[in-house]
Amino acid sequence: MDVLFSPPDITEREIAEVVDTLRSGWITTGPKTKLFEKNIAEFCHTSKAVCLNSATACSEMALRALGIGPGDEVITSAYTYTASASVVCHVGAKLVLVDTAENSHEMDYEKLEAAITEKTKAVIPVDLAGIVCDYNRIFEILERKKNLFRPTNKIQRKIGRVAVVADGAHAFGAVREGKKCGEIADFTSFSFHAVKNLTTAEGGAVVWKDIEGIDNEELYKQFMLFSLHGQSKDALAKTQLGAWEYDIIAPYYKCNMTDIMASIGLAQLERYPAILERRKELIKIYDEALEGENIQHLHHYGDDFSSSGHLYITHVLGKNREECNEIIRKMAEKGIATNVHYKPLPMLTAYKKLGFDIQDYPNAYRMFSNEITLPLHTKLTNEEVEYVIKSFKECIR
Repeated sequence: MDVLFSPPDITEREIAEVVDTLRSGWITTGPKTKLFEKNIAEFCHTSKAVCLNSATACSEMALRALGIGPGDEVITSAYTYTASASVVCHVGAKLVLVDTAENSHEMDYEKLEAAITEKTKAVIPVDLAGIVCDYNRIFEILERKKNLFRPTNKIQRKIGRVAVVADGAHAFGAVREGKKCGEIADFTSFSFHAVKNLTTAEGGAVVWKDIEGIDNEELYKQFMLFSLHGQSKDALAKTQLGAWEYDIIAPYYKCNMTDIMASIGLAQLERYPAILERRKELIKIYDEALEGENIQHLHHYGDDFSSSGHLYITHVLGKNREECNEIIRKMAEKGIATNVHYKPLPMLTAYKKLGFDIQDYPNAYRMFSNEITLPLHTKLTNEEVEYVIKSFKECIR
């Protein structure tokens, strides 16, 4: 039996929607992208959403909308994928990495507070595996440090403190204390990459809370300018009779979503409640079967929170990285694909070159040292899950 790690869950509904787009004569950014944005905003309980070609682009354009650049500092976790940090480098700001708390995937909030300076303009918390961070704690810290904040553009001034630009790549549909991921942080970016719960093949969305004194329509237009070379009219507007003429407001970027991608997303979003429910069922099977084993796993559901169930992360207690790698190899021999989330950023060449050293992030290293991620996706059958569990138990002993 072969068990894939995270194949896309594509049905005839998505295929029909893509075919409809291909037959429509409009395949780039157009009516389906706009409809997808509207539906995402409704789903997240926000006024607006912007769809771009990746969550990375969404996060970067949020930083650019905030006017963050050279001379500024942005803080994120050492325990995440590169995209949480690379966007800081893209805009020319200084990257500040914070260790995780002991025995946790979340940032150490005391270290976060200590890292804030007069140059800090944003914090990028990471909703790893689809579990929403403790934003109450984050906002409390930023309120306490408001005296250090030095705003440099209109949005920063209106927010009045360091901005929270959440990396919600894993967390579309997650809930904490009755609020959807997307309506909690100042800005939130989601990923619709092929391995995500909801996919558009590539793609992402950025949403934001209403900011008093900031016009949402104007902010939306700013994202449109960023994503289409700074062009004053998009392709759809230019097709109107006699409306070819446009201006270039600034030499911006190219990261728009296409209607082909959005059409997949529209069908996926219709199915999404059932997708989330199936992931919850699979996590329950894993949790119950691994009870009593020498395994630590994330808690995806509680009285005041519900994960999107994106990753089934385990820690094999008493094992080191080499031993866990051997377990991964044994699982592969049984036809089961597993993964590791994540190798901390200070262990990667790009971040070593920036001067980061894993010895300064001992908690993040410990979380990495015995981590194995098991397959979790809605193409999994119960029989396959039972096979993964049986094999995993054999391999860890």
